[in-house]
Amino acid sequence: MSTPSESAAEEPSELEIDPAELVAWRMRRPELQIVDVRERYEREAGHIQDSGHIELTELSGRAGELDRAVPIVFYCRVGSRSGMAAQAFRASGFRAHSLRGGLLRWTQEQRPLIPADGHVADH
Repeated sequence: MSTPSESAAEEPSELEIDPAELVAWRMRRPELQIVDVRERYEREAGHIQDSGHIELTELSGRAGELDRAVPIVFYCRVGSRSGMAAQAFRASGFRAHSLRGGLLRWTQEQRPLIPADGHVADH
């Protein structure tokens, strides 16, 4: 088991993280919170496996559902909405990040979506 300082050393310091960093981090820290902040129709079109879903417009009211002790990576279509979410949550004391390039970059790098025939919906 790692100590808190070892865990913190493994955590990216940047606000944005690349898809490859997210995959590697998730393997080291399966409890990592990954949250899709897109609208429902966008999520239904395709999303990252085992990610949660809280629409950006509902995020502040549902912040209590997220664990402050566990880092969070927000994602959206291109990274704009998730970037806003990550900045706001960092300002509130969360260890928050945004997926750089969003789900578009995720799929450009040939990473899978759920469902298997999923796609990135237009916003």
